Amino acid sequence: MTPTNAVQTAESNHEAWIPLLELATREVFELMLNSQLTKPEATMEESTDITSMVGLAGALCGLLSVRCSRPAAELMASKMLGVSPDKVGADLCDAFGEICNMVAGNVKNKISGLSDGCMLSVPTVVTGNDYTLHPLTELAGIEVRFVFEGQMVVTTLQVNN
Repeated sequence: MTPTNAVQTAESNHEAWIPLLELATREVFELMLNSQLTKPEATMEESTDITSMVGLAGALCGLLSVRCSRPAAELMASKMLGVSPDKVGADLCDAFGEICNMVAGNVKNKISGLSDGCMLSVPTVVTGNDYTLHPLTELAGIEVRFVFEGQMVVTTLQVNN
């Protein structure tokens, strides 16, 4: 997990980071959950009622989020904790938050010069899908979509600087 791209300025196009975001997400799922992510078909329905977010501050300010359905998050937590999905219970938010934290850390390490110059917040997990995120920037976020064990997972990086 070595740096592969230089930090870009606020005016730059962060779409060049899409492959980094994709690779960082894939690596976490492979290493931590022993799961291969695939690309979704165009007709695949998105059900995202749980979201984990990690803030980035310093040389890069923004927010990384991972969204999916509750059953997908329970399956992630079960694979991470080594228990069946019905036994995850109260550990769901901690485990799902940690998945997001690992993806954010992996993204941070892939961008040259960012590893020491950017801090990550503690993960926050939001349940439900009746909310709106209001970024404090006009820059568009970048997003990658995957299929994890037959269910959609969406990773987004919103950059504020």
